[in-house]
Amino acid sequence: MKITKLTTYLVPPRWLFLKVETDEGVTGWGEPVVEGRAHTVAAAVEELSDYLIGKDPRNIEDIWTVLYRGGFYRGGAVHMSALAGIDQALWDIKGKALGVSVSDLLGGQVRDKIRVYSWIGGDRPADTARAAKEAVSRGFTAVKMNGTEELQFVDSFEKVDLALANVAAVRDAVGPNVGIGVDFHGRVHKPMAKVLMKELDPYKLMFIEEPVLSENYEALKELAPLTSTPIALGERLFSRWDFKRVLSEGYVDIIQPDASHAGGITETRKIANMAEAYDVALALHCPLGPIALAACLQLDAVCYNAFIQEQSLGIHYNESNDLLDYVKDPAVFDYDKGFVKIPNGPGLGIEINEEYVQERAVIGHRWRNPIWRHADGSFAEW
Repeated sequence: MKITKLTTYLVPPRWLFLKVETDEGVTGWGEPVVEGRAHTVAAAVEELSDYLIGKDPRNIEDIWTVLYRGGFYRGGAVHMSALAGIDQALWDIKGKALGVSVSDLLGGQVRDKIRVYSWIGGDRPADTARAAKEAVSRGFTAVKMNGTEELQFVDSFEKVDLALANVAAVRDAVGPNVGIGVDFHGRVHKPMAKVLMKELDPYKLMFIEEPVLSENYEALKELAPLTSTPIALGERLFSRWDFKRVLSEGYVDIIQPDASHAGGITETRKIANMAEAYDVALALHCPLGPIALAACLQLDAVCYNAFIQEQSLGIHYNESNDLLDYVKDPAVFDYDKGFVKIPNGPGLGIEINEEYVQERAVIGHRWRNPIWRHADGSFAEW
């Protein structure tokens, strides 16, 4: 079997899909994207395709190694996301060629379903209690919300009180037994993280996500002792080498690699296995499309330390298209009582509606991160 063609599709709301074709008629799909840099990642895929054309797609480990190590410069968001989508498509091809799921190829399932959580808050948290109650009424047993609006390095207790009031309202709305994740989203610098993490402890959160940006990881040495809440991060880390220090120093309880950013199925599984050796949980990051979610679920099926899965159904980014629009059988992601079953069809276990993908690719997108500023005019982390 030989790879004959790679085609990328920019589709709304902010996604990039990749189709890899072979001379035997077996095709695979991947989702290589950096949110806000989709065109750049598409260009990176095109550059990497020079090596791929004519190669046997079933030699996944060797292809991954060459695409990662074969360039003098390696790693980072764009390179690893391009590699991720290619890797997902190769696993999809191999599973389809053999008539088995990716999880079967990876050794078989340790679970047949996984808990999922629902996003309930937008960029500027408001009316989150109502959204939380609606999510619980749909069967979700866990929710995640943004913790704050923009914060200066040192900011007012008025903003702290607002953040606490939002979390308190959600806890009151859903009761004591629904998991609540609070995402600081990299908006919080160390001085204010000290205040917030301590003040949030009474609300018995499921986790605090990105209490500081990953590049400020050393701050967790001071922050971790201030809370009993599990600390989660990792969506902006892209390889096992990025995660090595995070795991070895022991201040993180949950890692959140993204299978469309962290080198695909091949690399993300290695990261997950590293974390298991440190008794660290796995909650894969995935505010993306159906191919990315399918890849995550195949990993959840085989990673013992996976405990919950992010998914984007109804998330505020998905205005023009949503998670289920591009799959022929939306029931493949059938949420039931807060869980989703692992797709067990060949490859990634989903069938992409290619005709609709092509139709929406004509529309495309140029999604960009919002740019926020503080009252003094300086840039604010979004």
